Amino acid sequence: MSRLDSFIRRVTAQRDCLNMAADLVADEPGPILELGLGNGRTYDHLRCLFPDREIFVFDRRVAAHPTCIPDESHMILGDIFETLRCAGSRVVASAALAHCDIGTGDARENARIAAFLRCELPRLMAPRAVILADQRLDPDGWAQLPPPPGVKPDRYFIYQRA
Repeated sequence: MSRLDSFIRRVTAQRDCLNMAADLVADEPGPILELGLGNGRTYDHLRCLFPDREIFVFDRRVAAHPTCIPDESHMILGDIFETLRCAGSRVVASAALAHCDIGTGDARENARIAAFLRCELPRLMAPRAVILADQRLDPDGWAQLPPPPGVKPDRYFIYQRA
């Protein structure tokens, strides 16, 4: 498979999982967390899915398209190991959804970040919240849901608080 075909499958899976998650949290109040702004595509999609919700974005640095950058009060810059631990001071309500697109291309670093998120992220989440991730997290007390039709298992991971 070409890298282009792989990219298309990945972003299609991402979009389909985000759409599914929007339905799952439609009645769950709370902001949205976007871990990894990248070029801003998923942040832009989240703005379309959740036009009336706050979206807090975490990333090490901003490298997004200019129209896909959150305002200063919603952009949290720095190392995720530091910024997520302090997020409660900026994100005061429990989040309905967290989207984690944090893959680095380095399996060891991905495992380290996933282990951190597995423990740290649930404390920021609402009772019926959903976590979407490009890495396996398996947070305690959360059920892994099957992906939407057309998305291969283990391409994207969907968790809901049990």
